Amino acid sequence: MNVIFDNFSLYRDGFLQTLKICAFAAIGSLVLGTLIAGFRVSPVPPLRWVGTSWVNVFRNCPLTVVLFFCAFGLPEIGVNGAYFWFGVTGLVLYTSAFVCEAVRSGINSVPAGQAEAARAVGLTFTQSLSTVVLPQALRTVVPPLGSVIIAMIKNSAIVGAFGVGGDLFAVGDTLTSSRGEAVLPVLIGVVLGYLVITIPGGLALGWLERKVAIAR
Repeated sequence: MNVIFDNFSLYRDGFLQTLKICAFAAIGSLVLGTLIAGFRVSPVPPLRWVGTSWVNVFRNCPLTVVLFFCAFGLPEIGVNGAYFWFGVTGLVLYTSAFVCEAVRSGINSVPAGQAEAARAVGLTFTQSLSTVVLPQALRTVVPPLGSVIIAMIKNSAIVGAFGVGGDLFAVGDTLTSSRGEAVLPVLIGVVLGYLVITIPGGLALGWLERKVAIAR
């Protein structure tokens, strides 16, 4: 365990970088996934087609392929930037498909009478969805959304393999390949870093689920 203590500052920086990746990816995927869910239940056929195609493409495409395209494909078509943002973008695109399906299931669980009542008082589809349907739907999708976000945190480890330096994956690679440290203690340190993110995150989501259930 001396490997972990001797390289604590490196693990700390990797943990913070991973936390930063997860925070940006979580916010982006929740916003984008909710938007795509709105497309999927839209009365406009082209929007429904876009939403359905989005989910079918990204949910059935390996994350490594999405990240590979973002990291190496986007620069080929003139989109340049830091690998950090390419990695976050790939994680957002991939996770948003799963967020979309979770949110859509919540929307479908809201009684149809709620949307009909909203239309009866003159609300548009967008107004009805944002002010009547989604607030009720989001209460029911906390558990599946929590599972999606936890999976996204674990998937963030793959981002480190595509040039995003400084995260926990990169720390493990640096210590084992460049400094010749023993693999097992290095991996234990990396695992502990992810557990520090996922376990409190799971507890917070459980608290939120109970809080929402009481308020319903």
